[in-house]
Amino acid sequence: MRAFARLLVFAVAILCLAGLGLLATSPPQLAGSPGANAPTSSAATAGGTSAASPAPAPRLTPGVSRTNAVNASGLKAVNASSLPAEARRTLELIAQGGPYPYSRDAVLFSNFEGLLPRKPNGYYQEFTVETSGESDRGPRRIITGGAGEKYYTPDHYQSFVFVNEAK
Repeated sequence: MRAFARLLVFAVAILCLAGLGLLATSPPQLAGSPGANAPTSSAATAGGTSAASPAPAPRLTPGVSRTNAVNASGLKAVNASSLPAEARRTLELIAQGGPYPYSRDAVLFSNFEGLLPRKPNGYYQEFTVETSGESDRGPRRIITGGAGEKYYTPDHYQSFVFVNEAK
């Protein structure tokens, strides 16, 4: 009976890790390396559904900025030119493919808040927008989607706007 209980606890732990997207993920690939643009495989998506979900869109190739992304999010759209200078600089770094000032830039953004369109785990990446006067990374971020769309949050994921880079 004790062995069965241990097995049950182990199975629940595996399911929790899979639900959080911490299991069965591939390590990040450098641009130009084999499989760099291949979608990551995951047993579960951020929404907790099975692997039957469509594969994530390929990552943006460093140095290539897709400025014609469509705002299918329903969020308010703002022109990139109206963003703070630090956010525009972050957009430039994303288009160049880096280098990024923080080690936590270009990492997975899981959209736990659910404010962005629901996509498979691994679809979004986050980038820091420097905030003067902050001793850490501050609250501002640019979030990129696999299809080239970009979102700005001034308040650490409490709200987002779609960034229209064409203007």
